[in-house]
Amino acid sequence: MSHYSGNIDDFGMDTISLAGPLEAKLKAVREAGFTQIMLAARDLVGHPDGMDAAVAAVRASGLRVTGFQVLRDFEGLSGHLHDYKMDIAKSMLEMCSALDCHLLLICSSTSVHATDDIEALVKDLRKLAMLAIPMNIKIAYEALSWGRVVNEFPQAWDIVCRADMPNLGLGFDSFHMFATSTPLDELDILDPDKIFLVQLADFMWTEIKSVEERIATARHFRVFPGEGVHSEALAALVTKLHGLGYRGDYSFEVFNDDYQQMPLPTVAQRAWRSALWLGEDVLRRSVPLPNQIRLRR
Repeated sequence: MSHYSGNIDDFGMDTISLAGPLEAKLKAVREAGFTQIMLAARDLVGHPDGMDAAVAAVRASGLRVTGFQVLRDFEGLSGHLHDYKMDIAKSMLEMCSALDCHLLLICSSTSVHATDDIEALVKDLRKLAMLAIPMNIKIAYEALSWGRVVNEFPQAWDIVCRADMPNLGLGFDSFHMFATSTPLDELDILDPDKIFLVQLADFMWTEIKSVEERIATARHFRVFPGEGVHSEALAALVTKLHGLGYRGDYSFEVFNDDYQQMPLPTVAQRAWRSALWLGEDVLRRSVPLPNQIRLRR
């Protein structure tokens, strides 16, 4: 494989892997070596000194905000439910903009109140993208593996293509691909320029036998890339994405209750080891000289 000129800055953590106050999370991530972080709405609205203080803390950290999450159960609603979700979406976009973040993540709806009419889903996502254009924000649409209508990334990709908006693209999560056993070859349908974010995680068992177990694993038992039983599949996935031409961010989307009970620097260092594994061993970004020079910072 030829060497790629990228560096470790392509990889980032998500605050959901860490316990404690926002400032402590930012400090642990920065000191581990990362330059970017994925934030959730609760990081801002849950700050004891308010949203402005949270935004100030993020800016003071020097970390780039990979993206802002997550808008749930948005598309396919009608009447007062649609109006309600539009208000939520506008609030999320405003918080995203306050962070000087240019990416909002939206996951496919699980609501039983949403229609399965694909054209209605397309219309709603197009409307959301139009709201985001004046704010210079991209919308990354992710297929939840337990989504009611859209539960695999090829379906999400179809809706993105139908909506045909310049700032609407795909949010790709490795966990959901592995959970649904979607073939790796399906990635060939994607335009790498329309993949707006790749989230990576592993888990500790080879198969998931029910939707309930899938949800529980996703929300409580993910591990960092290279720590679970899907290391080979993750390496193949990242290599495939690189071969397709993807040059965007990789964020570690790792929900894990055990990590919430560990010191923040310990968890952040686990994530850093994953970044080094992916960058050096999988994408081979280190210089092949004696004593193995580490990735350029």
